[in-house]
Amino acid sequence: MTDEALDAVERNMVKLRRGMSRQRLGRAAIRDHNLPVDVQILHVVDVVDEGPDGPGQEMSVGLVAARLGVDASRGSRVVAEAVKSGYVRRVASQEDGRRIHLELTPAGRSVVEATRRTRQEHFAKAMRDWTDAERAEFARLLGRFVNAYEG
Repeated sequence: MTDEALDAVERNMVKLRRGMSRQRLGRAAIRDHNLPVDVQILHVVDVVDEGPDGPGQEMSVGLVAARLGVDASRGSRVVAEAVKSGYVRRVASQEDGRRIHLELTPAGRSVVEATRRTRQEHFAKAMRDWTDAERAEFARLLGRFVNAYEG
């Protein structure tokens, strides 16, 4: 990649991160669908919906905390709030009954679906002038970038 291209990617990623950190899409979902939830709970519900990293792994409080970039104590508190609010439930592990894993409740699934609709509407608006081929290529390249960046 040329230095110019790398510079453009870096600058645009910073803009994107800033926009995401302002939680614009989460607040829009709450407003658009009149969701009785705060943005932090939306993040927990999204992470639980994403599921574990690999086969045989279960969704845990520690995994939620790691994905949210918070310490275990904060992760435990936000998960407890999501449980208390009725969007996530704690379930005994099928592998080891002493362990607990997390799953979405029907209310949590509804929040995920509403939030995804809002995000997709915003992304579709941003790409409204793109061809189907351009959207497909962007999706492919973005997926490739994210996998390489996280890997």
